[in-house]
Amino acid sequence: MTMLAPSPGFDAPSVSATAIWSGRVLSGLVVLFLLFDGAIKLVPLEIVTQTSLQLGIPTHLARTLGVLTLAGAILYAIPSTAVLGAILLTGYFGGAIYVHVRADSPLFSHTLFGVYLGVIMWAGLWLRDPAIRALIPLRR
Repeated sequence: MTMLAPSPGFDAPSVSATAIWSGRVLSGLVVLFLLFDGAIKLVPLEIVTQTSLQLGIPTHLARTLGVLTLAGAILYAIPSTAVLGAILLTGYFGGAIYVHVRADSPLFSHTLFGVYLGVIMWAGLWLRDPAIRALIPLRR
């Protein structure tokens, strides 16, 4: 299996120290939230069981969802696997959004929370990774 590498003429845009640290802070906040969220699903706490029932999720899946959350957070936190983690977590957030739409949850506080988290996650990655900046450039 061959790995795709940037072409010899590929110039990743430079990233300022401020952007890198801003990206690290945003990414760190997302990782901390996901580690907390995944950990409470492993226990599972009473609030997890109650919320699962309200959303129509079988309670026996809480630990599975916790493991998936923790795995995605860990992949995202490691620089060499951050893009894979972001892609997997984006799919996970999409599933969470669907569950909230199906349960007729409040739009801005519950249903769109996965969108907010995804935007912060990708913004953090974009700010700290020049390859992502090259892939998703902001145009003037």
